[in-house]
Amino acid sequence: MSQTITIDPVTRLEGHGKITIHLNSQGEVENAHFHVTQVRGFERFCEGRPYYEMPGLMARICGICPVSHLIASAKACEAVMSVRIPHTAAQLRRMLNLAQMVQSHALSFFYLSSPDLLLGMDADPASRHLFGVVAAKPELGRAGVALRRFGQSIIELLAEKRIHPGWVVPGGVTEPLPAAKRDEILAMLPAAYDNVKLALDAYKQIAGQFKEEIEVFANFPSLYMSLINEDESIEFTDGEVRLIDADGHVLDDGITVNTFTEVIGEAVEPYSYTKFAYYKPLGYPQGSYRVGPLARLNIVKSMGTPLAEKELAEFKQLATGPVQGSFHYHHARLVEILYGIEKIEQILNDPLILDKHVRATAGVNRLEGAGYAEAPRGTLMHNYKVDENGKMLWANLIIATGQNNNAMNKGVLQVAQHYVRDGKFTEGILNRVEAVVRTFDPCLSCSSHALGQMPLALSLVSASGEVVDKVVRG
Repeated sequence: MSQTITIDPVTRLEGHGKITIHLNSQGEVENAHFHVTQVRGFERFCEGRPYYEMPGLMARICGICPVSHLIASAKACEAVMSVRIPHTAAQLRRMLNLAQMVQSHALSFFYLSSPDLLLGMDADPASRHLFGVVAAKPELGRAGVALRRFGQSIIELLAEKRIHPGWVVPGGVTEPLPAAKRDEILAMLPAAYDNVKLALDAYKQIAGQFKEEIEVFANFPSLYMSLINEDESIEFTDGEVRLIDADGHVLDDGITVNTFTEVIGEAVEPYSYTKFAYYKPLGYPQGSYRVGPLARLNIVKSMGTPLAEKELAEFKQLATGPVQGSFHYHHARLVEILYGIEKIEQILNDPLILDKHVRATAGVNRLEGAGYAEAPRGTLMHNYKVDENGKMLWANLIIATGQNNNAMNKGVLQVAQHYVRDGKFTEGILNRVEAVVRTFDPCLSCSSHALGQMPLALSLVSASGEVVDKVVRG
């Protein structure tokens, strides 16, 4: 008799989703799915609006990574305007994006995943949260809170607001950086360095305790995609897109905003409102790929900053060729936090960083434009069409979570098949099935939007509809 295990919703994620695990009559896992259960509507909301409103509107998609949407949207608008923004504006945007990356990665690693890593996958769920981490590992708990505050404080200093700032606009930014704010950010750097080094050291000490999870947490060959600079160093705001195969060979290089939708398609599955991105020449699902910290570190040849460069070299020793296990997303996030702090320091020492010229102006010069950036979770693309008066006619957003969607589903199946036996599960097994999704740090708020309660109820239901077993949390 077939059965279904349902986890609804998945906990410690940014947004709402559920997991279903389908068992055959012998209690073996036949299939599993990660469902995003709400509809995204922002592509429709923007129709009929002036194009120059798009950055401020699109930033409302997410309270965790609004800066990524600000930047990708502004760049799409600048393509419509056919303008090149001033150097200082580009540097300020880069710093804002890095600050967002630092705070978002700190949220993912410390707030959402460190309870599993530091307290254990089988720890009591009543204490398996950030407060439990602070109680058990106070130095690391404080470091996580401080790193998130560091990134958010920079966003606030630059853009006046920590969430949904309007400082990034088509053509650049609205205000230059005052010397006093530059000096305030510089003064915050030493503590940030100390905190991320503490986290890296702690992670390396405990990673060996999770050998089994490393082997089955979405550990399989795939394609990888990210932005990259001409010198093959990591890039979050500009650059071009590179796609590599499972062996690390370049599959497609120099994908620009104008060719992005020519080579990247989006498939639809009946069990999720989030699309499944894929590389068109290989078709779906063979052309599915991963994005985000793991992909970026697999693709780049250098970090461009000295401390992160050493960490990248160590990271690449984890495998011959690309690092395939998604458990290593955690390690990659910490390396990127270190890079972000170093790069922010470099930008603040740019002799032109206080320049007053931070915005270019123009009207509608093209009827279509696209822009992309690296969000914390991976490559983000905005594509707009307007009429001759600048009224929005159409928009398409390709979100990092959608690009990781197939890999997340394969990961859920891999973990479920490894741990669920004879149709039975423990709380720790339930947590591991959720934890493989958390390695990707999906932002379901970016790919969908909803309001409501978030209790967790997991039921084992027979084919006749009888509830055989049930776990309720929250």
